Amino acid sequence: QANLDMVKKQLSKVNLTAEDWGGQTITVPVSAKTGEGIDSLLEMILLQAQMLELKANPARLSKGVVVEAKLSKGRGPVVTLLVQNGTLRLNENIIVGKYYGKSRAMFNDRGQAVTEVLPSFPVEVLGLSGVPDAGEQFFAIEDEKEARELAIARQGEATYLTCNDN
Repeated sequence: QANLDMVKKQLSKVNLTAEDWGGQTITVPVSAKTGEGIDSLLEMILLQAQMLELKANPARLSKGVVVEAKLSKGRGPVVTLLVQNGTLRLNENIIVGKYYGKSRAMFNDRGQAVTEVLPSFPVEVLGLSGVPDAGEQFFAIEDEKEARELAIARQGEATYLTCNDN
């Protein structure tokens, strides 16, 4: 029941002009209720990925983005990460903004414990020293000492910036 023209008009206000309006943004009408258009959406995503030559290397250290993070009473900081490149493995050193830690436990989207996560998959990770902001980048680092030092340096920068903002 959505007004597709209104949605396209709103998209064009942020420089995302639909293809059928003369732009380069692919649009596919979908319905979460009926499932209509889902196959077309998936086809367009694959087509766009091929055209842009989007590729990830699962053989390298992982990097990606924080989807959400929270402090859980029994588990400590719980961070949902989306791996964008590389493979995230259990007990790897990771740094996210001013926090660091080891991926002590990892759970897939079904709540099952996993030992590694490939590119394009989300994972819930336990073991960070704090709760990062959503949207922050994460990186796996081989050396735990280097991860700790980098996180401490970033904490110092954040404190310096906060003090100078007043």
